Amino acid sequence: MRCILALIMVLVSFSCNRHETKKDTNIIEVSHTDEPPTIDGESKETLWKLNEWLPLDQNWMGGPYEHADFNGRYKLTWNRDALYVLLEITDDTLLDRTKDPLKLYWNDDCVEVFIDEDNSGGLHQYNHNAFAYHVALDGNVVDLAPDKNPKLYNGHITSEHTTVDNLTTWELAIRVYDDTYQEGQKNNPEELKQEKRIGFALAYCDNDHSTERENFIGSVFVPGEDKNQGWINADIFGTLVLKK
Repeated sequence: MRCILALIMVLVSFSCNRHETKKDTNIIEVSHTDEPPTIDGESKETLWKLNEWLPLDQNWMGGPYEHADFNGRYKLTWNRDALYVLLEITDDTLLDRTKDPLKLYWNDDCVEVFIDEDNSGGLHQYNHNAFAYHVALDGNVVDLAPDKNPKLYNGHITSEHTTVDNLTTWELAIRVYDDTYQEGQKNNPEELKQEKRIGFALAYCDNDHSTERENFIGSVFVPGEDKNQGWINADIFGTLVLKK
């Protein structure tokens, strides 16, 4: 009898702590490229012309804004080495006020890339179940480490951007790491394959003249009033399906 009760308690505990399977939303099929783009912020390659624009238009934080103040769109492609992003941001002011890359990085203009290698969803604020990279105008890449402190992950994302008038064009090469990533150890990025599913969201921190960011605009709809969930919960990420 005691063994049966112990087994029931274990099963109840497992059920209470088990993370439910992530529901796939905002599913995007991403086409493969044989020749990766040159990461120079120029978008001259033919491969980018073959992919469609996707909107960056979900206001996760901040009040209403004018089209001239912010407008964003992006494209995606992949090969075995990386996921590639072309991003166009129309913004009348680019702000990079904080020079220390590990302080107040979210309040300057920056791109945020959310990656969940196995599309499992779940919490990731202080672990590597997923990553929430802040890509600054100076190229530094920041996320929170398991010790709850921000850390540079510059080897994970290569980026360049160019600005003409109010239009900034970004190119990013994102190397995808799984949840076995260990700080201070040798970690190899995943080799991407056809039909792989990756949890993904993209966002932009927009700040024109304020001490804090004025808007946070994302690529996926987040239900509820608190939409600033991506840096904590990978359940809100969309799903990329890698195709040929």
